[in-house]
Amino acid sequence: MRAPRRRRIGAALALVATLSAGCVSVDTDSPTSSAPASPESRSLTPPQVAGVDIPDGQVDDAVGRLDDLARELMDRTAIPGMAVAVVHRGEIVYAKGFGVREAGRDAAVDADTVFQLASMSKPLGATVVAHQVGEGVIGWDTPVIERLPGFALADPYVTSRVTVGDLYAHRSGLPDHAGDELEDLGFDREQVFDRFRLLPLGPFRDSYEYTNFGLTAAAQAVADASGADWADLSARVLYEPLGMTSTSSRFEDYEARPNRAVGHQLVDGDYVARAVRDPDAQSPAGGVSASVTDVARWLTMLLGDGEYQGRRIVDADALLPAVSPQAVSSPPGTVDSRAGFYGYGFNVGTSPAGRVTLSHSGAFSLGAATAFTALPSADVAIVALTNAAPIGVPETLAAEFADLVQFGEIREDWFALYEKAFASFDDPKGSLVGRPAPTNPAPARPLGQYTGVYTSEYYGPARIDDRAGTLVLTIGPAGQTYRLDHWDGDVFTFPIYGGENAPDGTISTATFTPDGVTFEYWNENGLGTFTRTGAS
Repeated sequence: MRAPRRRRIGAALALVATLSAGCVSVDTDSPTSSAPASPESRSLTPPQVAGVDIPDGQVDDAVGRLDDLARELMDRTAIPGMAVAVVHRGEIVYAKGFGVREAGRDAAVDADTVFQLASMSKPLGATVVAHQVGEGVIGWDTPVIERLPGFALADPYVTSRVTVGDLYAHRSGLPDHAGDELEDLGFDREQVFDRFRLLPLGPFRDSYEYTNFGLTAAAQAVADASGADWADLSARVLYEPLGMTSTSSRFEDYEARPNRAVGHQLVDGDYVARAVRDPDAQSPAGGVSASVTDVARWLTMLLGDGEYQGRRIVDADALLPAVSPQAVSSPPGTVDSRAGFYGYGFNVGTSPAGRVTLSHSGAFSLGAATAFTALPSADVAIVALTNAAPIGVPETLAAEFADLVQFGEIREDWFALYEKAFASFDDPKGSLVGRPAPTNPAPARPLGQYTGVYTSEYYGPARIDDRAGTLVLTIGPAGQTYRLDHWDGDVFTFPIYGGENAPDGTISTATFTPDGVTFEYWNENGLGTFTRTGAS
């Protein structure tokens, strides 16, 4: 049986973060690695000294390679569009678009085209939180329950102690991608929060499980403490001061932008704009839309330790915990491997050159892939935004650029590594995927014995009806319907389609008992069993 997709996504994202930090086994010997320390490095404290110096002009040379590198990736993958920007020494030194905003149309991507950022929203949101921490509105160590009185997890001890920082570092114990399956069924933010108390918990502050809605709960606590809606707060304390005029944390603003990139999925070898992801329910985790120029302004502030064009935007002491290791996201697999870490909304790592890296990727299976990588010690950062489902393109470009900056050459086939890391994203889920139907299945009971209302405390009511000899399941606030096909005895199957978390070809079983039914797809955390509560 395949591992649950959400857990595979979490593992893949952790691997992507590790790769983004350059944590792979490569030969790091170079003529400069044993050279005497430069005068500049001798003025630094030992923890600030990198293992490999960057010669004058090497960053400029790396920037000069970007046009060709971007076009090579576009040709290699045939993704519709991409925008790229680089900041260095307080300036945007490169900002350019490639390809088109929508496949089959002529409108070109430029540096002002707005993309959905997906999970790159997390580090932007973390700087919003850092601003409020610096203002004394809230602390990274503030228990969430102090600002969200109804907030509850399965363990009262954890409920009383889990902090804003814990949720931003994915160390609360909530299971991987907790609540995402509810969002796909139409549950809103508050409904998802209310169900946290039913989810099994891992070790508190001793586990790393990536959660969109856990982080969103922390952001909601910050917004409530600030007396503002999250999107309004983000605009007031971050987007407007930085001049990020095309940036918003509201989906309706993205849809209203005339110069916006449309998401694409790969269908039968061609990129097709099929569906649009509305991430408002988890906006702090994945709901930002922005142009690459706007993100570059934010990166300039980040590299400026909270300052932008001489103006203090975020208190440096409040920002530092966010960009410091708070949880081990990628434990080393061997004694000679570097570990990967997560701060508060940031991936934090160490490159093969001995430089701290800050990074994050964003991925919507419905058609967005984004990434940034920053090297604070070199005062340089790159961001790449694309309008296609994730296959590793923005991460590859960022890694190639980081290699060129630090070593003057590209030292890995980064796309091969990232493509492998993302490969599981498109694998269909379900124990019966690829299995032939039984040749002599046991007969089902009369269909009327399966119809009725079934209830789960976590998922709410589900209804099964007999519609002209076919069982039909209706579930969730959105009233999604699925046709159940007989498999064997009391086992039926149905395809899961639509939403962000089910790749094409995903199949769930529905296994009936006299008292209820268990839906395999929704049983990842042991909560997929529904009790029969009424007849049809």
